[in-house]
Amino acid sequence: MSFTRLFDLLPFCLTAHPKNDALAAKENGTWVKYSTKDYLDTSTNLAYGLLATGIQPGDNVGIIANNRPEWNFADMACLMCGAIDIPIYPTISDHDLEFIIGDATIKYFFVSSTELYEKVKRCSAKFNTVKNIFCFNKVSGTQHWSELLELGKKNANPEKIEAIKSSIQPNDLATILYTSGTTGNPKGVMLSHDNIVSQLKAVKRLMPVDHRHKALSFLPLNHVYERMLTYNYFACGTSIYYAESIDTISANLQEVKPHIFTTVPRLLEKVYDRIVAKGTELSGIKKFLFFWALNLGLRYELDGKNGWWYETQLKLARKLIFSKWKDALGGELITTVSGGAALQDRLARVFWAANIPVLQGYGLTETSPVIAVNYLDKGCSRFGTVGPVIDNVQVKIADDGEILAKGPNIMLGYYKNPAATAEVIIDGWFHTGDIGQFEEGKFLKITDRKKEIFKTSGGKYITPGMIENKLRESPFIEQAMVVGENQKFASALIVPAFAYLKDVCTKQNINYTTNDEMVKNDIIKGWVREEVEKMNKTLAQYETIKRFELLASEWSIDKGELTPKLSLKRKIILAANKELIDKIYRT
Repeated sequence: MSFTRLFDLLPFCLTAHPKNDALAAKENGTWVKYSTKDYLDTSTNLAYGLLATGIQPGDNVGIIANNRPEWNFADMACLMCGAIDIPIYPTISDHDLEFIIGDATIKYFFVSSTELYEKVKRCSAKFNTVKNIFCFNKVSGTQHWSELLELGKKNANPEKIEAIKSSIQPNDLATILYTSGTTGNPKGVMLSHDNIVSQLKAVKRLMPVDHRHKALSFLPLNHVYERMLTYNYFACGTSIYYAESIDTISANLQEVKPHIFTTVPRLLEKVYDRIVAKGTELSGIKKFLFFWALNLGLRYELDGKNGWWYETQLKLARKLIFSKWKDALGGELITTVSGGAALQDRLARVFWAANIPVLQGYGLTETSPVIAVNYLDKGCSRFGTVGPVIDNVQVKIADDGEILAKGPNIMLGYYKNPAATAEVIIDGWFHTGDIGQFEEGKFLKITDRKKEIFKTSGGKYITPGMIENKLRESPFIEQAMVVGENQKFASALIVPAFAYLKDVCTKQNINYTTNDEMVKNDIIKGWVREEVEKMNKTLAQYETIKRFELLASEWSIDKGELTPKLSLKRKIILAANKELIDKIYRT
């Protein structure tokens, strides 16, 4: 991997493993493929166009679009001409977008749709700094990105581009990624070329795919997790196919038949719940075999530790039942990589049993992002952990349990915010804010977020994330938030899994009216109470959930209750449900 800056990837890959389908996306119902040479040529011509339109090295350029090859072209074009690209979530609120435009003084934007064009236009109106907005879709009144491409072809200036590229050093700023966080305004994480390139070099040897394989991509490219892995796929020669949307993933899996994809635990939870729901609809021997295989899978241990008789049964279960799970994911899957939140232990076990290894990793935007990850080599994965620390990264556990990291992957700092930078990088060590420990001296285990741990009035510390994860194992529970700071005991706000609830009500001949009515129904409350009590048996007495209240609507990004990574914005949820929480502790 003889490259030191991100744009060096393109000529490297053209020499190392040129592909006819380096990138692919569906257009008007047909998969349109771009070769490695197409990727290089298009990005280069787009860079010429950016220079011709007035972009200067050091200018900040926003990219706010769905996953698509044009995203990659714009990204590489910016990097080539020395501009700093700022990828932004398409679902971002107007408030946060206004803050980012003002904070970063963004001069140019790439957007994908009419809706996003209007949002950028609206949010940038008061700043008068955005000079132009280029659109990937054809939108009336906007400059289509192909016009910029044609401008570049007419104004090709290879000498200037090469001079700019030669002036860029590995430690120079490449991109600014604004983290939404759970409180306050977003912070701009400054990552250098070397921050991300060091990740590619450390993670490449762990990748179970190469030039013979395909990846399906659907997690947002603006997040460093999917973006870094996209660069990694390209470095490995793995073809990247972009799913049309989150709603078409099942169909796209069947069409693409990928060997790898990245995901978040919530998606795997939903896949598992759908599979189990279908299993309950079976009857007779088919239902018996389904749940026999499922229960076998829930006991799965790595590296054949359950012994020969278990492995013999597992071979049969894979042939009769689990093979259908794999077929539903395209049939060719080697592995899937999960990040962004804690993966339930039972999910990891059952998917591994189904010959669909789920590799859980850990990192933050500030660490580019990977700190540790499980991988497929024997003895290099362990359930309930995020795996071994990757090469070139050091990790130590502080006296209070906080995970500290050091290495070439640690960010340059927060944009225009040296005070916030100094709070998290101390003597070269990045303070992650996560609490953890090492198991067997090798596997890193995350136990909670430092800022989320709270103390009851009895002086006992509660780790809400762990309890919430256990609660969500119930098919009746979609979301949960544990409360009880400075109170006598822990309680929870619970959002039921309404689709599952409706199905159960139908089978029990219970008339399902509205969500608002059903969360007040004593029968429904009883079902959820049974699930809570079942979970309580796995906790210490002081951790148990004594009381709970059901909510009638899911927390969402749009309502400001979740971050784009689906983390709970606890202060906002607490404030919105203050009366309900007061009721819990008043009665």
